[in-house]
Amino acid sequence: MSKTLPVIIVAGGLATRLGDVAKAVPKAMVEVAGKPFIAHQLNLLSASGIKEVVLCVSHLSDQIENFVGDGSQFALKVKYAHDGPVRLGTGGSVKKALDLVSDPFAVLYGDTYLDIKYAPVFRTFKDSGKQGLMTVMLNEDQWDKSNVLYRDGKIITYNKWHPTDDMKHIDYGLSVFKRACFEAYPENTGFDLADVFERLIDLEQLA
Repeated sequence: MSKTLPVIIVAGGLATRLGDVAKAVPKAMVEVAGKPFIAHQLNLLSASGIKEVVLCVSHLSDQIENFVGDGSQFALKVKYAHDGPVRLGTGGSVKKALDLVSDPFAVLYGDTYLDIKYAPVFRTFKDSGKQGLMTVMLNEDQWDKSNVLYRDGKIITYNKWHPTDDMKHIDYGLSVFKRACFEAYPENTGFDLADVFERLIDLEQLA
């Protein structure tokens, strides 16, 4: 495995929590420090050695495509996967993009900016022998409700919808998958990445 992997960015959400800020622009195009957020995200990935990105888009996607183009301005190769007429959720959007990436691949959320070293994450995934990997952060409900029970280097449980008081960590926004993680889900059907994570935990296949 090379030091970097292709990265799928899930950027098709409606950004309802941003209210009027995102009524006329997709969340990826909301300006931060004078630039659309997606510019900061792609510049960071390029500087981290990432070469290929697939953007999963839906809501006001033309604005993202017109700005990012083929990615050459960021020294990246960028492709697009469109939800189509049915909103596919984070998991369904990733499944729709599988034909555009090699196996394995990384996934980021469209509102995630992680100034970290990516190569060690990818290496840890390879060494684990697992089908998937979730990065986690010790959160203790500081930034959002903690949703991961992590103990002795292992994710015991993850529950995005109904977190429990013993959960001190949170999904950090970067994950790695093999294509096989998505084989159980039908094409063009909406589902959440949380479903994939929970299934991998049950199978003891989540690093």
